[in-house]
Amino acid sequence: MLNRILTITITLVFTVTGLLVAEYSKSYVFNFFNYSLENSGILANVIAIVISVAIGILLFGGMGYALSPSIISYTLRYTEAIATVLSKLPSEDIISVALGVVVGLVVANLFGAPFSHLPIVGAYVPLVLSLVFAIIGAKVALRKRTDIVSFLTRVSPLKSSKDSTKKIAVRSDSCTYKILDTSVLIDGRIVDILKTGFMEGTIVIPKFVLEELQKIADSPDTLKRNRGRRGLDIVKEIQQDGISKVEISTKDYEDINEVDAKLVLLAKDIGGVVATNDYNLSKVAEIQGVRILNINDLANAVKPAVLPGEELIVYLAKEGKEHGQAIAYLDDGTMIVVESGKQAVNSNVAVIVTSVLQTSAGRMIFAKMK
Repeated sequence: MLNRILTITITLVFTVTGLLVAEYSKSYVFNFFNYSLENSGILANVIAIVISVAIGILLFGGMGYALSPSIISYTLRYTEAIATVLSKLPSEDIISVALGVVVGLVVANLFGAPFSHLPIVGAYVPLVLSLVFAIIGAKVALRKRTDIVSFLTRVSPLKSSKDSTKKIAVRSDSCTYKILDTSVLIDGRIVDILKTGFMEGTIVIPKFVLEELQKIADSPDTLKRNRGRRGLDIVKEIQQDGISKVEISTKDYEDINEVDAKLVLLAKDIGGVVATNDYNLSKVAEIQGVRILNINDLANAVKPAVLPGEELIVYLAKEGKEHGQAIAYLDDGTMIVVESGKQAVNSNVAVIVTSVLQTSAGRMIFAKMK
């Protein structure tokens, strides 16, 4: 049904175009043959009109009917490709760009109206300004989409508290992007965290992170190669588990070589949060106002709390670096430095916790022999 309607429409457009072309060109055609329509009789004019109509209907109409299948095929193909690309974009991006273009066109119309009366260039100035301001409006809106979506959500009327809760939940899921860096993917604990449901929103894996993993996987060093392959396996597992929405971001910054700097810029551009194990990246991102989810901080947060003055029974596994020290470990791998424990190495002893040092790199407990 759609193809039939499009075929009729294209044929009519070609037919009308043919009539207009024939009407405007008939005087030139007859002049070419040194024949004047003005000095001819009614019959000659009728014949000329019939010929014009015949050319418009038969020639151009037939041409439109013959070309309509190809035109429809190419049109549907390109529109489907455009629709596919747009469907992959976040809804807030499309809304923000549309608003930016509308505002840009309004501003261009205000600026272009006074120039429209100028001779020669008056007809082109508004067109150029519309194009320029539309592009500017789209770019500005895309960079400020987080603020725009937040404003629209804030000013939109909510029918009920139930609807409000639902809208907030949807917005949280659609607007919160968790960007995974190389260290998190190689570490692998992110898979278990996603399965627990503690990390909400869309999981974004940048293409430049995948390229870095591929370089590591192609390394001649066996350890690096295994780490890179593990990271790629984790990406595949995240995509296949179906628990979280996963997007592969193709956005890149060709003028920047460092992956960490690209991650920070990507987080700024899409209003996302960077998930990492890299301590230095965490500090740099926080300085630039980008939120960080450090997996090591999460792991330390869920470890059992040990307080100064608490008594523990530990196994002294080896000697420490300092004189008289011994090293023990809790079940979760936390290291305990025991003062004056050297003489009791390879045995279970009772110790009293003196202090606990907590950092993003891990937790260290200091204790003394009871």
